[in-house]
Amino acid sequence: MKLSDFILTATFLLFVIRADAQTYTVKRIPGNTMKITGRGDNKAWQKATVLTDFTFPWEPDKAPATSFSALWDGEWLYCLYQATDDSIITPVIKNNKIDAGASDRVEIFMTRDTSLLPYYCLEMDATGRTLDYRASFYRKMDYAWSWPAKQYFIKTSATNTGYIVEIAISIQSLNELRLLQKHRMLAGLFRAERKTAQGGYNAFHWISWVKPNSTQPDFHTPSAFGVLVLE
Repeated sequence: MKLSDFILTATFLLFVIRADAQTYTVKRIPGNTMKITGRGDNKAWQKATVLTDFTFPWEPDKAPATSFSALWDGEWLYCLYQATDDSIITPVIKNNKIDAGASDRVEIFMTRDTSLLPYYCLEMDATGRTLDYRASFYRKMDYAWSWPAKQYFIKTSATNTGYIVEIAISIQSLNELRLLQKHRMLAGLFRAERKTAQGGYNAFHWISWVKPNSTQPDFHTPSAFGVLVLE
């Protein structure tokens, strides 16, 4: 077997290991019908399945409501988060993208396979700041990396009950990063809920779609990922 064939086979097998994971189907819409506004008010969103299975994996309490919806049109993957939050915290510390990591935010992690070598992260706060970075297992973060230019857009808005985050990710960039495999992608859907302005990392309550196989809060693990299937 050629080395290239071996690598492709290994990657496929790694992906199949997670094929029985929690799955969300991304419905397809016609092109030129979606325009993100940060309000989630485009009529196309009515076609999306609304995912509400978000919990506190490491706490006994019920998590504040979070929903995720996704659509795609052949050129763009659109994602919509709606978060209930009675105390939105978005500090300005160094006035750079790292500040999003200290804020109330929603997140999507994407990877080629369960080796997490590498995986790509978008942590998006309520004001539209995005902490985008590339990482490798275990927790080797490259914050200097950024999502390819003009291949990612974000808009947000505040609501009476929390905030909305709406993004568009180009299919081109997902393919170039080899994240899509036969219209399937391993993805983790998360939320960081900050209750106080003090306490750093310990101030957060961690919310996830998939319950990771970890006794301590940790999304940077293969067991935190589910599967997005592009219809």
